[in-house]
Amino acid sequence: MIYCVEDDQSIRDLMLYTLNTAGFSANGFPDSVPFWAAMKQETPELILLDIMLPGEDGIAILKELKASPLTRNIPVIMATAKDSEYDKVIGLDLGADDYLAKPFGMMEMISRIKAVLRRTTPKEDAPVLMCGGITLNTVKHQVSVHDQPVTLTLKEYELLRTFMENLGKAFTREQLLSSIWGIDFVGETRTVDVHIGTLRTKLGSCGGMITTVRGVGYRMEDTGE
Repeated sequence: MIYCVEDDQSIRDLMLYTLNTAGFSANGFPDSVPFWAAMKQETPELILLDIMLPGEDGIAILKELKASPLTRNIPVIMATAKDSEYDKVIGLDLGADDYLAKPFGMMEMISRIKAVLRRTTPKEDAPVLMCGGITLNTVKHQVSVHDQPVTLTLKEYELLRTFMENLGKAFTREQLLSSIWGIDFVGETRTVDVHIGTLRTKLGSCGGMITTVRGVGYRMEDTGE
């Protein structure tokens, strides 16, 4: 079950039609009131959440979802205005799993949903991660590119492992600082950019799989390198 919280009825109807056609069960809501009522009856597998809503907006809804142990693990994809980098960063910082910039295509929506569900479906920890020509052995802490060993610092290794365990997910610099350096962001994010730069260099032809998300941060995608 996928919940769509979108106040524009024509967009909401198109989203629900596309989801049902793609084999998903879906339910739509124009604002937070019927959404919270439905949450008491059934927990969805994923929530598509528009930021600009009447009454309680999407950011406020996201905060409530992530504050409750009953709902904090439900994946959320935020729908943001095309040029609103601030909303994208805030949503990701609060725990959103991805975002769609309006106007977005329905096939892009389905692709993002499938990618998020693949990432968030519980699975056993894989001892070996593979992406394109990169192989990362989590037991031996070894990395190779096209079968050639690559020597990484601990932080570079942890960055790469984070990206490979979350392919397609965009991370803000603040999220990376907090999860890998173990500190709350208080100012300078240059250290993340420096480590990303050296990691890309060491990965050689595969370094381009770590892409810059303008105004947000970084994500890793399998480009087949």
